[in-house]
Amino acid sequence: MFTETIEKARVNRKGTTRHGVLSLFIALLFALTICPNKAEAQIVGDLEVNIPFQFHAGDAKLPPGKYIIRTVVDAGLDVMEISSVDGSTSALFQVRAAEANSAPVKSELIFNKYGDRYFLTKLFDEGDPNGSEVPKSRYEKSVGQATAEAAHVPVRHRAQQGS
Repeated sequence: MFTETIEKARVNRKGTTRHGVLSLFIALLFALTICPNKAEAQIVGDLEVNIPFQFHAGDAKLPPGKYIIRTVVDAGLDVMEISSVDGSTSALFQVRAAEANSAPVKSELIFNKYGDRYFLTKLFDEGDPNGSEVPKSRYEKSVGQATAEAAHVPVRHRAQQGS
């Protein structure tokens, strides 16, 4: 009789444990489906832009000119490369997710302007409020004691070669 009672308790406890694990799994699955996922910043394809002023992208100082901007594939979505069309100048810079208040009408780069110094700060694709933001470099933080103005430069997607 005593052994029977212990056996029933063990079976009952196993059922309760399975039920608890199943309930936990269902709750986790439900939480993942109702919680919004953080948008990943990603510029699709190469961007071509004519920047009419000297500027900084991350820690690099670049001259005015025509540039191509692309995501560095091997580095994930958090590193981008900017290179001059003629290949004479290039730099890598880090980005993180950014969100615009509304989807931009045109693809654009946004620069912080302090006096006559420009710093690349955001990149957005036409029609997509999710874009990329360039973290402020130490130099921009030191220059940025004054209030920044925003300078917008339109960009276009570069035609794919061989398409």
